[in-house]
Amino acid sequence: MSMYYEDFVIGEVIKHAVTRTVTETDNLLFTTLTMNVQPLHLDAEFAAKSMYGERIVNSVFTLGVATGIPVQETTLGTTLGNLGFRDIEFPKPVLIGDTLRVETEALDKRVSKSRPETGIIGIEHRAFNQRGELVCRVRRTALMKRRESEVSVEATT
Repeated sequence: MSMYYEDFVIGEVIKHAVTRTVTETDNLLFTTLTMNVQPLHLDAEFAAKSMYGERIVNSVFTLGVATGIPVQETTLGTTLGNLGFRDIEFPKPVLIGDTLRVETEALDKRVSKSRPETGIIGIEHRAFNQRGELVCRVRRTALMKRRESEVSVEATT
């Protein structure tokens, strides 16, 4: 179920049902499509000698999963765009074979001054691996549709 601006409750945490296991193909395709030739992502021999002891997943792919999993339960069809991403952190690397789960917390919200039929929400997505370790935290600001009934009530008052 997609959420409108009014549906977001500050402090509420949504634990998303969809999880995603990251595959070698995911990492290979994403890394090469984005022209990131970092051997930590692509070269098993190089990565084996690194502090990780194996290849790590491209962090921009991790960010995409962390912000993508929540879409079906939050913003599908009700967002009008991302206004910004900030405070992006990757406390632990994602490894090939890790299964990620995500939770979303509403941080703040306000009705848009220039477009009163929309609202601006601040949300934080947190991604965890199967061991419960935080692998990604990102705060973003989104422009959201408001329910027509709410906008109509304000217009008449």
